[in-house]
Order: sequence, then C-alpha cells, then structure tokens
Amino acid sequence: MDQPRFVHPEAIGRSYARIEGPLKVSGAARYAADFAFPDMLYAVPVCATIAHGRIAALHAQDAAAMPGVHEVIHHGNRLPLYRAASGSIDEARPPLDDDTIHYYGQYVALVVADTLEQAQAAARVVRVSYEALTPDVSPPGPDDMPAPGGDENTRSSEDERARSLTLESERGDAPSAYAQAPVRIDTVYTTPVETHNSMELHACVAAFDGQAYTLYEATQGVVNHRDVMAQMLGTDKENVRVISHYLGSGFGGKLWPWPHSLLAAAAARQLGRPVKVVISRAMTFHSAGHRPFTWQHMRLGATRDGKLISLQHDYLSQASILDNYRERCGEATPRMYSTPNLKVAWGLARRHVGAPTSMRGPGAVPGMFALESAMDELAVALRVDPVQLRLRNEPQYDEGNGLPFSSRHLCECLQQGAERFGWQRRRPEVGAMRDGDEVLGWGVAACSWLGLRMSANVSVSLHADGSARLVCATQDIGTGTYTVLAQLVSAETGIPIDRIQIGLGDTQLPPGPVSGGSAATASVAPAALEAARKAVRSACELAVKAQGPYAGKSAEDLTVRNGCVCVAHDQADRGVPLADVLRTLGVAGVSGQGHAGSGRALKKQYSINSYGAHFVEVAWHAATARLRVKRVVTVIDGGRILNLRTGRNQIEGAIVMGVGMAMLEQTHYDHRSGAPVNSNLADYIMATHADVPQMDVSFLDYPDYIWNEVGARGIGEIGLAGIAAAITNAVYHATGVRVRDLPVRIEDLL
Repeated sequence: MDQPRFVHPEAIGRSYARIEGPLKVSGAARYAADFAFPDMLYAVPVCATIAHGRIAALHAQDAAAMPGVHEVIHHGNRLPLYRAASGSIDEARPPLDDDTIHYYGQYVALVVADTLEQAQAAARVVRVSYEALTPDVSPPGPDDMPAPGGDENTRSSEDERARSLTLESERGDAPSAYAQAPVRIDTVYTTPVETHNSMELHACVAAFDGQAYTLYEATQGVVNHRDVMAQMLGTDKENVRVISHYLGSGFGGKLWPWPHSLLAAAAARQLGRPVKVVISRAMTFHSAGHRPFTWQHMRLGATRDGKLISLQHDYLSQASILDNYRERCGEATPRMYSTPNLKVAWGLARRHVGAPTSMRGPGAVPGMFALESAMDELAVALRVDPVQLRLRNEPQYDEGNGLPFSSRHLCECLQQGAERFGWQRRRPEVGAMRDGDEVLGWGVAACSWLGLRMSANVSVSLHADGSARLVCATQDIGTGTYTVLAQLVSAETGIPIDRIQIGLGDTQLPPGPVSGGSAATASVAPAALEAARKAVRSACELAVKAQGPYAGKSAEDLTVRNGCVCVAHDQADRGVPLADVLRTLGVAGVSGQGHAGSGRALKKQYSINSYGAHFVEVAWHAATARLRVKRVVTVIDGGRILNLRTGRNQIEGAIVMGVGMAMLEQTHYDHRSGAPVNSNLADYIMATHADVPQMDVSFLDYPDYIWNEVGARGIGEIGLAGIAAAITNAVYHATGVRVRDLPVRIEDLL
C-alpha cells in the first residue's frame, strides 16, 4: 500500500505530551470513584474466608440493624442476575449465585450504607459459618497433565501424559526429530501468579432511574462492559450506559467486568439510589483477576552449527475451578524461529483461586520467558553467540501458518540493539566481566506480539470557531489515545492539536474497541482518518456553493490545509479559514463518520506481528548479595510510531514491569485457607523508581501499510515480552546460575 499523504504530516511521528496531562496533574480529571451524587450509598463486599466448601449459615441481622445500613444483600435476598451469553467476562458466575465457595475472597454478601465507614463497620459484623473442604492452591506441574485415555488415576510417564495435552500448533514430527538431534535442550520453566496492582483501585458508581442504568466504571472496554452488564442484569443494552473517561492503569485487569460492578448495579436497582463500590487492595488479589501460574516444558533440538531441527513447547496454565481462562504461552512460539519440526500443546490445571485474566502481554510474556531462556541455554551448549543463534534461525515466512509476514525486521532489531549496547565487547565466559567489585552479566532476548485490530466507529466534526472534535466509545487507559487521535485529526485538517477536542469512554458515543491487546490505535486510526476526510469533504462541498468562496469550482479540487479551505494543488493558495466558510454559509459545523473493520481478512493472508530485541546488563555484588538490572537497550519493530514520546513511555514502562516480573513479583497462597497472603503493597514487591535501570529505547521505522494505512501496529505489550528472559540470561552470564523459576531469588545465587 502506498504511504498515505497527510495534509499536515508533521503531526504524525513526533513527540507530543499527552493533551489530558494538565487535567490529570491538576486533579481535574475524574476517575470512576470520583463521581458522587445526591443520596448516594456506599457498598462494601463481604468476602469468604475459605477457598473450598459451602456456606452453612449467614447471619446478617446484627449488621442490618447498625446505624446507616440500608441492606445486606446476599444469595437469599438479591434480585435475579443472569449469565452473559455473549461478550467477554472471565468470572462467568454471577455473584451471590449460590452457597458454594470456589475461592478465598469470593463475595458472599454486600453491605450498603449511608457512608463508607458505616458499610465497612457493618461488613465486619456479618457472620458466616462454612462447611469447609481442603483447597488446592498448589502450583501446577506435570502431575496435572491428563493421563492417556482420560483416567486421572492412571500412572504414566510425563511423555505419555504430554501426548494427551490439547494440540495448539504442529508441523513435522518434533519428538522424533528431537530424539535424533545432535544437540538437545530439555528444560522446565515456571512463572508465578502475578497480581496487577494498578494505582487506581477497581471501582463502580451505579445509578438506576427505574429503567436505565448509568455505570461510572474503571474499565478498559466500555462497550463490552455495557453489553455484558445488560445481559447479566436482564435488560436491553440500550438501557445501560457505561462511562470511563480516565483510568489509573489497568494492564488487562480492567479489561472485562468483575463481580463488584454487577453488585453495584444490582444494589442500585434494589434500593433505588446510586451506589458506589470501591474494592480494597486486598480484594484485587482474589476477585479481580491475576496472571496465572504457568509450567512450561521446552525441548529444543539443533544441529552442531546451531540450526534448529525440533522445537517442543508443552505448557500448563492455572485456571479457576469454574472458568476457562488460558494463558496462551505458545502464541508466539510457532512463528519465532525456523524449524521443520514443531509441536505446541497445552492443558489447564484447575485450582481454588479466583478467575485469572489477561495481564500485559498475556500468553506471549510468560511464553517467551521459556522460549528465549531455552534459546540461551542452547547457545551456551553450542558455544555460539546468542545473537548469532537467533539470526541463524530467522524464518523467511511464518512457518506456523504458512503465511508471508506483512513486515518483520527482527534481525535488524538484534543487529541494531547489539551495536547500541556494545555487544561486541561481551566475553562469553561466565563471570568474566567486571566493574570494580561487581560482576557484570550481559543477556539478550527477542520479543514479539501479535497484530490485533477490532471494529471501530468514529465521528469527527469541524466547527465554525475553527476547532474540531473527535468522538469514539473507546477509552484512554493512560497510554496516549487522546493525543494520538488529536494528532490524526490535525494531520488531515491542519487544525492545531490544542484546538481539537477528543471525547472517549462513553457508550453513548460511536462504538469503539477495548483498550487491550495493543489494538486500540491500529483499530481506531483508520476510522479516525476516514471520518476526518469525510468532514473535510463536507466543508469543501459547502465552499463551492453559490455563496461560498470557491463558487464554481469542483469540491474535488479543494482540501483543508492549516485550518483553511484551499485549492489542493495550488500551494500559493493560502485558502479561506474554515471558520469563515462555515459562518458565511450560516453553518455551525460539518461532520464525517468513519468505520474500520477488524482486519480478519488480512490475517488470513499475512502473518501480522511486531518484533523486537532486549539487551540487558546486570550487576552482581556477591559480598553484599546485591543483584540489580543496570542497563537495558531495546529496539522495537512496531510499524509506524505515531507519537514517539508516548510510544517510548510504553516500552519503558514495560521494561520496568519486566524487572518486577524477573526479580520481584509473586503472589503467595496459604495452602490451608487458600488466601493470598501478601495481598498488599508492602508485601507484594514491585519495581520502584530505585529499581529502574538506565534505558535506551528506539524504534525501527518500517510502517506496516498492509495492516492499515497509517502503518501502525501495537506496542503496549511487546516491551514486556522477552525482558524477563533477557534478565535471567544476563544473570546466568554473571553468576553461572540458570534461573528457570521466576522470580530470581538471591538465595539461589549465593
């Protein structure tokens, strides 16, 4: 596809500060929990203190009699709620649906009172007795693989059990090729449960007017949230409005609805007053999703000169007892490297925990920790430079599906990253590089994330005061969507960005995609451009009317440049300000509507993905047992980057999350109660400013015009894929200790 010819091209590809930034730093931006209404009530969930069993008795009388308490809603007195037949939701069971307990912290009641303090106090008074059973919150392992024939009690070898996993991708005969390979790697990698811990807690403010609901919600997908809530409340989606103007991060934890939101709406319906629910930090550890534990068995077979001849990736993903979320660890494996024989298979290991959900880079992030760690182990076994090993196994097309790549520049990412990092100075021997008392380790890993697009509708209006407005029911979760959309309108019209208003996060606007999967920009951008062009065309058609400044000319010869209507091919024509054209004709404004599809047809013709490479330097000080990530160089092939500042911010944020994933983060469960025991920000350790390494992030400039006319693919997730492996590969280079179970533990290095 030819490169689009923007009227105002300088609006694309530069660094712009977020246009909503002043609202956020001044406190003017309103998040879900900031909304308040007259007569609003506050609700607090009561959580189960067992993970497996049933409620024997629930005593709510004392709580209901406390000052300010309006209702204690539980299974015995709540109005009907239903399951959603369509849309996306990870915990499908409606809250308070029965007396069975499936995980610790499951909501068993909701206390509604005049104030938050009254609701909290009453919630502590609700007494629940249980018939408890022993929960299973153990990490998944090979014993969770189904036995051949489906008999879970049959003893069989791990190889036999692996054959009974669900096949995800296969070519050739990977087991036979592996058995004959001159060089073999056979390893198991695990990643722990990680909890999202967004700065903004999950919240919902629900209002019900007797027929329709309005939900002020912390969500990454207002349209899906509306559709699911309507079904579960038993009403038409036209009767549900969802608003989410700003989000204090989500990282996938706020993609889909959680039980507290439905309870808020149900309570508002039941009591006839607005209800606010803000769940506590501890509740986010059991009732609002997490990245599940993964167990991954990698087998790589190669020739002695480093060509892969077999790759096997078997994995287990922890799931809840009732739900079917799967961490798709094998998503990127089939396309990453050339090998004639490959097999990827998966299984679920059900546990008494809350429903897992997407976390930044779901599937590919833990999956690429295993794959890129195994590639490093293979490089060590072959005594081959790990960058060269990856270059030797570069595929010419996607061998997983047989399709050509729309655009793939992984080799250039590796080569440019190596040059920027100074990789040529690397000494391959373990512990051979030092800086004073510290031993340095250098590691590398590739990364990838699939290209995603969803349907989007956008409306753009041009106004008589010289301003413009774009509206769409997608949302900005802090990634810069407001700014990128303003850039696109400016690129088509020449109207300055500070004169462009963007309206997002409201289901009353034209329907837009969820903000997840690194899909929002690629989805909305084509629709935004179409809408802006149609609005421009309407302005040009006005300008050629009898009273217009270009009467007698053809509208096809006109355009809008620098906010003026002018002759498209006459650079000397400075044009007539758009505001003057509209005022002359007595028109307040013109508008255009744009639509973009999901790109499914393109995905059947091309393999569409982003790629990149991470280079990491760690420093190990043995005397004080201190390990730190000192330096990271990352090069990303993400298509066209529309805003370099927000794009770089995305990758830098992902790198910091990768430091947390590799070295710090892990949710621990009490095997007796099933409770997440470190369910707070003091005990759940995440990377802070003190842990941030020196970062050098750069982008290759290869717009993917096959994917969309802007050439943009998603970059939110890819920066987290591979970074944990690059860190642990560097740890091995420094210490000789191969970390296969995240996070890195200092005691393993001593």
